[in-house]
Amino acid sequence: MAELRLTTPSFLVLGIIDKLGEASPYDVKVEAARTVAPFWSMPHAQVYAQCDRLAEGGLLSEVRQAGGRNRRLMRLTDAGRAALADWLADSSFVPVEARERNILKLWFGARPQALAPVQLDEHRRTLTRYQDLADGVGPLLTRGQREALEFGIRYERMMVDFWHWVESRDSLAD
Repeated sequence: MAELRLTTPSFLVLGIIDKLGEASPYDVKVEAARTVAPFWSMPHAQVYAQCDRLAEGGLLSEVRQAGGRNRRLMRLTDAGRAALADWLADSSFVPVEARERNILKLWFGARPQALAPVQLDEHRRTLTRYQDLADGVGPLLTRGQREALEFGIRYERMMVDFWHWVESRDSLAD
């Protein structure tokens, strides 16, 4: 059997199942939406595909829940725990790919005066939501979770600053 190529979505699934102890693919999907979606979204179909791949690759064990809907419950195997631990310990740099659709639109000639006000409003709204979350549940988060939330806060501040800059440059061009 060929070696299983693990990707960030693979580790997202392993990490969530590790935190939950055992989980169905549906549980993974729900937990991902509840927790990491603001900074790492993953289509539902990909969650199910990753669970299948990881089980076939021996990183997850699978049992069928007796009765009811016959749900598949997954747990990390020793190999899955080792793979997750190795990934968590790997501090190598991987460049960020900023996939901001409206930046791409700017590149191809979209009107800044049309984009900037909407982007400013949305990024301010998201920033407020993250800050409210930090104020409300911040003390209950693990250090890593709090730091991930802080990343979201700082990212949204940067985006507000960027779109404000775009908007102010547009007023200079008039």
